[in-house]
Amino acid sequence: MRTTTYTVTGMTCAHCVNAVTEELRHLDGVSAVQVDLPTGAVTVTSDGPLDPAEVRAAVDEAGYAVAV
Repeated sequence: MRTTTYTVTGMTCAHCVNAVTEELRHLDGVSAVQVDLPTGAVTVTSDGPLDPAEVRAAVDEAGYAVAV
């Protein structure tokens, strides 16, 4: 298992957390997503490394952005 933490900007409520979580869970190999709303930290557990472009696209689809 691999755990990677990203910083997601723009999240302000539980709906935001649910939207980001749902999109990231659809990525191949993702087994868990944990979001810390106050800090914007999103920790993703997966079977192996994730393509950063796919992570950014999933977060973008939810309406938010991964901080660079």
